[in-house]
Amino acid sequence: MKNISERHLYIKEQLYKNGFVTVQDLADQLDVTGATIRRDFRIMEKANLLRRNHGGASIVHEKLIELSLNDRNMENPQEKDRIAKAAAALITPNDSLAVTSGSTIEAFVKHLQPQGSLKVVTPSVRLGFLMSEMYDIDLWTLGGHVNRNSMSTRDEYTIHGLRNVRCSKLFFSCGGFSVEDGVTSAIIEEARLTEAMMDVAQQRILLADSSKIGKCGIGRICSMEEVDILVTDAGINPLVKDRIEALGVEVIIAE
Repeated sequence: MKNISERHLYIKEQLYKNGFVTVQDLADQLDVTGATIRRDFRIMEKANLLRRNHGGASIVHEKLIELSLNDRNMENPQEKDRIAKAAAALITPNDSLAVTSGSTIEAFVKHLQPQGSLKVVTPSVRLGFLMSEMYDIDLWTLGGHVNRNSMSTRDEYTIHGLRNVRCSKLFFSCGGFSVEDGVTSAIIEEARLTEAMMDVAQQRILLADSSKIGKCGIGRICSMEEVDILVTDAGINPLVKDRIEALGVEVIIAE
């Protein structure tokens, strides 16, 4: 049997590797009782090393701050481009899309190759400008006060503009996601707008690279169960992928 320090180190290693651990798995691996593992969890939770949940524990998630769009464009550009290309392949003839703001969404827009008539509505001034030059896209932009960090609108005027909108697909991004906390943003207003955009779409498609797994922002967009398709990269832990798929989410790995 490992001593308490060795057990805690092992638990931390498994948390960083998988994002979560279960009482039963750890008890089997460490050859101790479930009561011992639960006691370890209580101690580690008080030290802010993990968060207990039913039957196990999850990692304490990194908190998000809002970055400018230019700063976000510099993060994981190759992964975002692959994700964007895979997501663009999901477009079908005569689709109607709602598209949020974000660096991964911008990469997605650059890969758009409309089939037939493609209708798009977006709160993003920046993406609206890009798509306005694509003559095969019928474009609507949502009004409101423009936020300089995101180069998009996200206030009450923006949400009000969705009242007459219905579309086949929503493509959206996030600041972080996990099974425990769902899909989140660093900004409450942005989360609220994305949630409203989910309500007008038949299918919700999340574009998020694997670096966002386990991160958690103050603004909650939705639970993972409310996502229809997650498009991510090969960096996702297979166990995390399995847990997300168990919720009924289709996970597409962009190669």
